[in-house]
Amino acid sequence: MTSQVSSPAEQADGADSTLVGEQRKPAGVKDVHRLDRVIIRFAGDSGDGMQLTGDRFTSETASFGNDLSTLPNFPAEIRAPAGTLPGVSSFQLHFADHDILTPGDAPNVLVAMNPAALKANIADVPRGAEIIVNTDEFTKRALQKVGYAASPLDDGSLDGYSLHPVPLTTLTVEALKESGLSRKEAERSKNMFALGLLSWMYHRPTEGTEKFLKSKFAKKPEIAAANIAAFRAGWNFGETTEDFAVSYEVAPAATAFPTGTYRNISGNLALSYGLVAASRQADLPLFLGSYPITPASDILHELSRHKNFGVRTFQAEDEIAGIGAALGAAFGGSLAVTTTSGPGVALKSETIGLAVSMELPLLVLDIQRGGPSTGLPTKTEQADLLQAMFGRNGEAPVPIVAPCTPADCFDAAIEAARIALTYRTPVFLLSDGYLANGSEPWRIPDIDELPDLTVQFAQGPNHTLDDGSEVFWPYKRDPQTLARPWAIPGTPGLEHRIGGIEKQDGTGNISYDPANHDFMVRTRQAKIDGIDVPDLEVDDPHDARTLVLGWGSTYGPITAAVRRLRGAGESIAQAHLRHLNPFPRNLGAVLKRYDRVVIPEMNLGQLATLVRAKYLVDAHSYNQVNGMPFKAEQLATALKEAIDG
Repeated sequence: MTSQVSSPAEQADGADSTLVGEQRKPAGVKDVHRLDRVIIRFAGDSGDGMQLTGDRFTSETASFGNDLSTLPNFPAEIRAPAGTLPGVSSFQLHFADHDILTPGDAPNVLVAMNPAALKANIADVPRGAEIIVNTDEFTKRALQKVGYAASPLDDGSLDGYSLHPVPLTTLTVEALKESGLSRKEAERSKNMFALGLLSWMYHRPTEGTEKFLKSKFAKKPEIAAANIAAFRAGWNFGETTEDFAVSYEVAPAATAFPTGTYRNISGNLALSYGLVAASRQADLPLFLGSYPITPASDILHELSRHKNFGVRTFQAEDEIAGIGAALGAAFGGSLAVTTTSGPGVALKSETIGLAVSMELPLLVLDIQRGGPSTGLPTKTEQADLLQAMFGRNGEAPVPIVAPCTPADCFDAAIEAARIALTYRTPVFLLSDGYLANGSEPWRIPDIDELPDLTVQFAQGPNHTLDDGSEVFWPYKRDPQTLARPWAIPGTPGLEHRIGGIEKQDGTGNISYDPANHDFMVRTRQAKIDGIDVPDLEVDDPHDARTLVLGWGSTYGPITAAVRRLRGAGESIAQAHLRHLNPFPRNLGAVLKRYDRVVIPEMNLGQLATLVRAKYLVDAHSYNQVNGMPFKAEQLATALKEAIDG
């Protein structure tokens, strides 16, 4: 076969995998095809270990050097009924030999562990894709449970796919017959058999997975040995069976990244590391007051492991107690953080308003999920923007920062800390479930690349009265930032009143004076409006007339869609907001340069509402609230319509 090189349109992120070349082997040895990208989806019952399988394949892919992006997708129920559609859990991984931005629109390979997994995912699988099914689970009862009148493996409905029927359970049990485990215990390792098979198909390293299994089950060596045996059996099955005549190679993404040391990282892990780094750069202890809530709980879990960095974590009895403790820690001189999701923000709103009034640094990390109320705990959404902007009584402005990729969560955490510490204010950081659970390569920064966040606490009097006496005024402000001094309790001479009742300018005494309240309200707003944020950068190489403006986790799908359109000869500009309050100072001028502005959001148009109100620009919304991230092809189609319109 002649080697092929993919076209620019095919190389656009999210496109189908492209055959780049084929290595012919001697007779009796299987062929190896070289691809530039692959999208794999593991799907099965909640108890089948699909998330672990996906995590391990991702880790080995990261160590191999591919660029990658992942999309874990699992039900909210702790244990949905086995074999049912609501109980299907999946993990999608997109990896490539070049820079990519999304977990991909449609899988090239679907691994379906049971009929429910097949039925729940088949609509996303394009014709010609490979489907590996565990035939042992396609029993009459299992098929009826999900509405199959006949087995799709036999009725011709899968004729358009490259179907690989594999008795995964039987093969796993056979491989472990000497392990001493019961049949039920042995069956649990079938996900490792599947992982071994896929690792063979795509030439993934194996040493890391075997080391991981030994560590994970160190206290149960017989379980570790069984999983390793199943993993190796899956690899050997791929090597020897005639059903898999071809394996595939995806070369490392050697030119996709700047030089450095990389690791695979999820958004929540990156946030955790960013918080620790910020506390070290500020030379402050880190305090997390939190109540567990999906999808933010991983931050609490991770930070609890880092007491050696001066991190203190407090799992409170409820959301209100969590933020109350965090605000108390801020008053005491810590870099204070509280983590939550949308429902928790509603409960924390009064204390956030108190932090606005007290003018203390506090980081509020909102890992957004589908709402309202309990909503969709394990699905993603961007619908808390207006809540973060306005969800408090009175005029209580709060800065808002939003990361755009899992790795960017590290930098966003540091930026949120910079603003909070410099301007003495609570700060919202809006991540979401897609970023929190998704992962990508992250370049570990050098310490000297991180900003200096050191703060100076008040040490003594800062104001001279008319009679010449020196006193401490807790609300005397820095003329540049309008930040008030940070006075640590117990510092001699710095005693001052604190609380939520309106303060008198300067002295901090309780004040009901109308003019003073007007002044303080305007001053607090001016402090937020004056925060130093970078100008908005616009990617516009061809003087386009249409601008697509995004924020948060829509960055990957938007950028992938823009790449597709440009590859097809279209002219379109792109800009992405990190700072949502205050907006970059040049945003208004940027918007006015374009005839059409399109704002894709995973809500019903919240940023678009703010942009229209503030800049009187007829911004067009493109919205989705189905609990899943945008697909690149979907956005490309919508943006093409905007360009043509």
